[in-house]
Amino acid sequence: MRRDDLPAAVLWDMDGTIMDTEPYWMAEERALVEEAGGVWSHEDALSLVGLDLHDSARIILDRSPVTGTPTEVVERLLAGVVRRTRERVPWRPGAWELLGDLVAAGVPNALVTMSWTPLAEVLVEELPPGTFDAVVTGDQVARGKPAPDPYLVAAERLGVPPGECVAIEDSPTGVRAALSAGVPTIAVPHLVPIDPEPGLVTVPSLEGLTGGDLRRLVAPELSRPR
Repeated sequence: MRRDDLPAAVLWDMDGTIMDTEPYWMAEERALVEEAGGVWSHEDALSLVGLDLHDSARIILDRSPVTGTPTEVVERLLAGVVRRTRERVPWRPGAWELLGDLVAAGVPNALVTMSWTPLAEVLVEELPPGTFDAVVTGDQVARGKPAPDPYLVAAERLGVPPGECVAIEDSPTGVRAALSAGVPTIAVPHLVPIDPEPGLVTVPSLEGLTGGDLRRLVAPELSRPR
């Protein structure tokens, strides 16, 4: 395949896009709130999908009897999710295969996640060495998703203009972050519906997709002036 038939780079969300770890986060949130004597509903959990972890922690503190600082809440949740993920990595359909296809074709990949470094390291360790050319985590940026900062940092680290990259996301929050960074985005909705937006292409699954498919899906956006 010619190089111009492929994306210049692919910027990947992690939770819900590569790994189905959202149920792990929800279970840890519920356990934390219930231990404090509160109730954490499924709707409460869904409202945190894709958010920066400090923002999620502040919401938990506001809505429940949980006490402590946002950082303490994040560290407690993160420890549980890391433990669960080390026991079993819940791959999303097609993600492993698409990553492998992109690496084989020489397309740079970046991980752009609001999870902190310890969980990103679990994923990196499970994949073949060199799968990601850059890793941007929530504890590395001043402003997390839905701000554009994580995607701008990832594109800068890869040395590729944001408008020539392709982002893959599963949540409205992540989609807003990628689009606001000027990155053509492919949404794979999982737990939360995603509304149509300019610059966004939605697919039901990553199964069977190749790097060339990604380029074709976002071709109109890549050619649009920015």
